[in-house]
Amino acid sequence: MSGSGERTAVHGLLPADTTEDVRTRGADRAVQVAVLPVGSFEQHGPYLPLATDTLVACAMAREIAAAYPVHLLPPVTIACSHEHAAWPGTVSISSVTLHSVVRDIAASLRRSGVEALVLVNGHGGNYVLGNVVQESSARGGRMALFPAPEDWEAARERAGVATSLLTDMHAGEIETSILLHAHPELVRPGYESADFTADDRRHLLTLGMSAYTDSGVIGRPSLGSAEKGEEILASLVDSFGAYFSLLTATAADSSGGGAVDSPGAGAGESAGTGAGEGERG
Repeated sequence: MSGSGERTAVHGLLPADTTEDVRTRGADRAVQVAVLPVGSFEQHGPYLPLATDTLVACAMAREIAAAYPVHLLPPVTIACSHEHAAWPGTVSISSVTLHSVVRDIAASLRRSGVEALVLVNGHGGNYVLGNVVQESSARGGRMALFPAPEDWEAARERAGVATSLLTDMHAGEIETSILLHAHPELVRPGYESADFTADDRRHLLTLGMSAYTDSGVIGRPSLGSAEKGEEILASLVDSFGAYFSLLTATAADSSGGGAVDSPGAGAGESAGTGAGEGERG
């Protein structure tokens, strides 16, 4: 085979719905919800693929779509990875572009009768997604960012993840575990001995990742396992219930006097992170 080496392709990331599937799913629902996986294309050390954040976002969204009557959208695969620019293969778009893409998708969905959109974020450096949700909510739109840091913390505890959210920043225990569960064929040897920590990252946005790690890893991937990955995803699916209830609540629901749990996404550096860049990603 010619070229620089063997390549492994990932299949099954795109939804297989027909237009009739979408029509049927939304026929008896007052408020329809779509989920949009948002990832990135950036270095994840020598053992995880550049598409890791997209794969994580898709794994979350796929499990959510299996548990809730939502419309699963294809992923946004390139986003804001500027802090990883020192490593070959990393590709970014501007925050302005990502903002516009998400707004356009939300507007298109509304025109087709899907009022609510959840951004399932797999890359913490996509800070602008929080602003998109803030602005949409201020205009009266139905949009949420998932998961919030609290959702990640609940998943970490349930799965028995040993690394804290602060230490598990990038290509660490959580991301490695999710890929060992969802795409084990894409995890290359070497994660077992790649642990590296750098908890003080206060100048990350100014200096980039290369100021804190030579390998591109910040975390403890050696602690990852497929079993933890499965439990992490199961916990996140459970956490999504509050978001679904909030976005599908109608005026009749609100008049009943019952408070709807707030999802809490959008606050802070690692809000809505699928691996928050302030923490993971």
